[in-house]
Amino acid sequence: MPTDLTAAAAPRRRRLAPLLAALAMFGPFSIDTIFPAFPAIEADLHASPFAMQQTISVYMVAYALMSLLHGPFSDALGRRRVILVGVVVFALASVGCALSGSIGALLAFRALQGMSAGAGLIVGRAIIRDCFEGVAAQKLMSTVSMIFGIAPAVAPIVGGWVIAFARWPMIFGLLAAFAFALWLACLAWLPETHPPARRVPLSLRELATTYRLIGRDRAFVPLALAGSLNFNALWVYISSAPAYVLDLLKLDAQHFAWLFVPAISGMMIGAFLSGRVAGRLAPAATVRLGYAIMLTAAASSVLIAWLLPQPRVPWSVIPIGLHAIGIGMNFPTLTLLLLDRFPNHRGAVSSVQAFISLVISATIAGALAPMLAASALRLASAALLSTALGFVGWHAYRMITRREREIGSAI
Repeated sequence: MPTDLTAAAAPRRRRLAPLLAALAMFGPFSIDTIFPAFPAIEADLHASPFAMQQTISVYMVAYALMSLLHGPFSDALGRRRVILVGVVVFALASVGCALSGSIGALLAFRALQGMSAGAGLIVGRAIIRDCFEGVAAQKLMSTVSMIFGIAPAVAPIVGGWVIAFARWPMIFGLLAAFAFALWLACLAWLPETHPPARRVPLSLRELATTYRLIGRDRAFVPLALAGSLNFNALWVYISSAPAYVLDLLKLDAQHFAWLFVPAISGMMIGAFLSGRVAGRLAPAATVRLGYAIMLTAAASSVLIAWLLPQPRVPWSVIPIGLHAIGIGMNFPTLTLLLLDRFPNHRGAVSSVQAFISLVISATIAGALAPMLAASALRLASAALLSTALGFVGWHAYRMITRREREIGSAI
């Protein structure tokens, strides 16, 4: 059983936080680092802008499909084993990307990256809930989120400077080196938190039964949608980053930080605040505060985009950073509420949560981003709509759980 954070457990939390955060960094590093290299890859591989956009969507689709298996695999085989295999496959896929001589080969290895990148993020969430509960779990989830938030801010900056001094394959070479170093760290320090006695059989029948159980839970889907739509309000901008930074803000490849630093700093501040209020504010109060920040910031983005037809820094990016604070505040609480719906299937729950979020993200990146990126007003409106729909999902969850408590007290 998970235990609350005691003096003896504190060192373990300090060791786990940076390791789990580094594992979660694969996703944003794989996506954001190559944004500044889009023009160079287009020219080198004779690829169209649409084909380059698919380097994101192919990655996200593969990530989403495989995310349905990472969690159940870890429930059956153990957390550590699944993470070690995922990390080494990611390293090999990154080498394949670096050696690609055509856009087709690059897309194939990007899909392999996506299939393996989710192991650290998805299984890592289950590890947190294996070890801790209550305030301790929220504090660790917040700490991981803060450290994890460094990746999307640093990744495009690193990519921009690599392009300034080397060719684009070096970006994937750095990803491979990062993965190999992390594999060695996991081999040395990652504990197994899901012992054989608590594992469940791995079979298609058991997997289907587990997913049916989760899917039939009336409160699960609106809660999962709330968290997914919150993040995807920010993903609207991230997936459109090349067009937003280079075409709308009229900046160069070394200035992606104007978008990513406010956005990711906001998420880190929000995660820090979530950890600070843990145990002081009820989970519902924390989520309400997060939505108040998000909705205000999203509405401000729409207003600024309407008043400034030509986006400019810093005014066009300040509301994005404020919006991200609300996202960072809500994410740890919403994730823990989801995991607690099914204590015996936390890996599967984390997989379904990731799948829902990634399907939405892949749809935005592959189908909507090319249309939305033509206008700052379109981007801001899409972010506001995503946040509003997430707010509706949260209220639906609250109504369902309130009704469940009333029925339970009446029995």
